[in-house]
Amino acid sequence: MYRRILYGQRFIFAILLNIAVFYGCNDTDKVEQAVQRIGVDLKISRFDREFAEASPSDIPALRKTYPYLFPAQYPDSVWVAKLQDTLQIELLEEVQGVFANFDEQREGLENLFKHIKYYFPDYQVPEVVTLTSDVQYENRIILTDSLLLIGLDNYLGAEHEFYGNIQNYIKANLDEAYLISDVASAFAKRVVPKPENRSFLARMVYYGKELYLKDRLMPGSPDYLRIHYSEDELAWAEANEVPIWRNFIEREYLYSTDVKLSRRFLDPAPFSKFGLELDNESPGRIGRYIGWRVVRAFMDKNEVTLQQMLKLPSDEIFKKSNYKPAK
Repeated sequence: MYRRILYGQRFIFAILLNIAVFYGCNDTDKVEQAVQRIGVDLKISRFDREFAEASPSDIPALRKTYPYLFPAQYPDSVWVAKLQDTLQIELLEEVQGVFANFDEQREGLENLFKHIKYYFPDYQVPEVVTLTSDVQYENRIILTDSLLLIGLDNYLGAEHEFYGNIQNYIKANLDEAYLISDVASAFAKRVVPKPENRSFLARMVYYGKELYLKDRLMPGSPDYLRIHYSEDELAWAEANEVPIWRNFIEREYLYSTDVKLSRRFLDPAPFSKFGLELDNESPGRIGRYIGWRVVRAFMDKNEVTLQQMLKLPSDEIFKKSNYKPAK
C-alpha cells in the first residue's frame, strides 16, 4: 500500500514538473517569437577597413565622415604617418584576416539589439563603427547614446602574437567569441543601477544583475561566454559553489565594507583569493558568479519584471532569493 502511495506521489510530481517545464518553455518561445518580430536597422561602418585602404589624400574626407575619431589637436600629418607605419599596417592586416567578413558579428549584434528593444522599447540602436585601438583592451567597447565603437584588434584570439606581453587571464578573453558578450556588458552598465551601499553583498548582487540581464539579452549563448570564463573555469565554479558560499558566510563577508574583498573576489584577476590551497585552481571574479546565482534564484522564486528587479535593493533580492547552493 505504502509503495503504491509513494509511486502515485512520484507520478503526480513528474506530471507537475512536466507541466512547469512545458509552460516555462512555452513562455520562452513566445518571448523569442516577439523578439524576432522586432525590426532593427543596424548601420555598421568598417572604419578599420576604410583606413587600411586609404591614401594620404583620403584623410580629410575620413575626418569629415568620422570627426569623433580625429581629435582636433592632431593635424592630418599624424594620420598620414600612421598610414605608413609598418606596425599599424600589420595590425590592420591582421584585423582584416580575422574579420574579412563581418556577417556573423552583424547577426549577433542584430539579435542582441532586438532583445534590448524588447525589454527596453525606447532604446535607440546606435551606429556601429569598427576600428583598431592599438590593443587598448580596457576600452575595446565604447557605447554612447548614438555610437558603438568596437576595437577589433582586441579580438584576434588569445594566442595572437600581439598579445604576448598581456597577462593570460586578460588575453583569454581577447577572442571574437566574446565580442557580443562585451557589447551586452557595455549596455548592462548603462541600465543597472550602481550598488546602493559598499557592502560585499550589494556589490555581488550588482554584478549578478548585470549577468542576469545578459541571460535575457543573450538567451542562446552559453554561460561561460556571458561571465567571460573558459568552460573549465565555469565548471570549477559550479562544482565548488557550496564551499565558496560557506566560506563567505563563515567569514562574515556579506555585510562587510572591506574594499579588499572586491580585489579578492570581484575585480578581474588570474584567480580568486580565499587564502587557501585551492586559490590557484579558482577563476577570478568568483563573487560575480555567486551574485549571479543569487539573482537567478530570486527571479525563479518571485513574479517581478526584469526592470523591477534591476531597481530592487540587494538585501531584498538576497532575502527573497532563499539562495542556498545545492550540496
